[in-house]
Amino acid sequence: MPDAGFAKTTHWRRRGNEKPSLRRRLLTFLLVPVLIVLLLDSLLAYLVALAYSNRVHDADLSDSALTLAEMMTSNALDGELTAQARFLLEYDPDGRNYYSVISSTRGRLIGNAELGNPGHLVAVDRAPVLYNSSLGNRPLRAAVMRIPNPNAHEPNDVLTITVAENLRDRHQRAREILMLTLPLQTLLILAIFLLLWFGVSYGLRVLEPLTARLGRRGHDLSPIGETDVPVEILPLTRTIDDLFARMRGMMTLQERFIADAAHQLRTPLAGIQLQVERMDTTNDVTAHADALAHIHRLSTRAARTSAQLLALTRTQSPHLDEAGRMCAIDLAQIIPEAVSLRVHQALGSRIDLGYESNMESSPILGDALMLQELLDNLIDNAFHYAGPGHSITVGLHRIDDAVLLSVEDDGPGVDDAFLSRLGERFFRVPGVREEGTGLGLAIVESIAEQHDAKVTFLRGALGGLRVEIRFSPAETPPA
Repeated sequence: MPDAGFAKTTHWRRRGNEKPSLRRRLLTFLLVPVLIVLLLDSLLAYLVALAYSNRVHDADLSDSALTLAEMMTSNALDGELTAQARFLLEYDPDGRNYYSVISSTRGRLIGNAELGNPGHLVAVDRAPVLYNSSLGNRPLRAAVMRIPNPNAHEPNDVLTITVAENLRDRHQRAREILMLTLPLQTLLILAIFLLLWFGVSYGLRVLEPLTARLGRRGHDLSPIGETDVPVEILPLTRTIDDLFARMRGMMTLQERFIADAAHQLRTPLAGIQLQVERMDTTNDVTAHADALAHIHRLSTRAARTSAQLLALTRTQSPHLDEAGRMCAIDLAQIIPEAVSLRVHQALGSRIDLGYESNMESSPILGDALMLQELLDNLIDNAFHYAGPGHSITVGLHRIDDAVLLSVEDDGPGVDDAFLSRLGERFFRVPGVREEGTGLGLAIVESIAEQHDAKVTFLRGALGGLRVEIRFSPAETPPA
């Protein structure tokens, strides 16, 4: 016999794997409240029927009290009732009625039960007063009235006349009225269910033109638009349009990367192939060594170009902040560490690399790895174009409400006419002999843009190039 707990777990797992249904969800949210309202309506109908039954029975009970008072008046000589009168007062097909007549001077005259008083004084010669009473554990409804004793020998005597009945017949009448309305309630429930089912099914057909149009799109990533889109679906289609826009951006970025890679790697790869063919056509050791040197230089250039193309593509990705890598970091901590990692290379290149700052803490919102790449590209650019025997200074200062990162060299610099073009993809200053890809400063521009920072290219105080990057400080200090 299978374990009951395992069967139950399997059942819930199967239900959990069901695909969500908009129709089922709408019907659930519509039918459940409607069924609850109909149940409340049935309860209200029963309460109304019970109130109506109580009102009718209360009227009959008052009439019975008045009738008993008239009987007492007609039997004033002895205070007794005839057998027929007793039968009429006590008769009840579902139980028994109760009555009593109590004299203020002689006590109880007639009656078949000890009935409680209403709890307050009832005026003489007034209409019967209705109240709830009980006999043992049986709840009763009673009517009481007071009349002067018609016996002339007792002019100051007052008779208290009480008539009571059980509540069974009242509830029975209310249930009968409810049973009369139940078929109508059932038909109403079925009619509402069918109307809701038809309305939801018909209403969902408005999505069919949109579904058909999307099915014919193929690989088209253009915006869906709002032509045949219901108002309730607009937030979804706008979100999809945003997704399409990001996908178009990523595809454009991918196509640009492929085009750039093909353009930039064509020359070094063709050069490598040429040097390999040169080695195949000669046995000269000197020619082989020269060809290997060219191959090494060209392969290094291809590797650097590939790395910078990948870095540029990565920095241009629109999902940097969405990846959750942006956080509060301290430039006064990471910049000196990044500069120290390049000191050994600077010494080997006979370049004086230094760092200066007047800040103990400079928090910004950013990504430490990308800022490291930004600084590496600035230092690499200075290494290539300043050359041996020159100096490079990395600075970090607070200017007004901004954090200013600067890299300045005392090399030959760049003509003012070309400063505005620095940062363009593949742009290299004319006349520069040093090899490069023209991507380093483009990477700097892209990373700065991701950090909402502004890049400025200037002529340095010593004639070289000065690059300034202005960051906005973080609102909260780094953790």
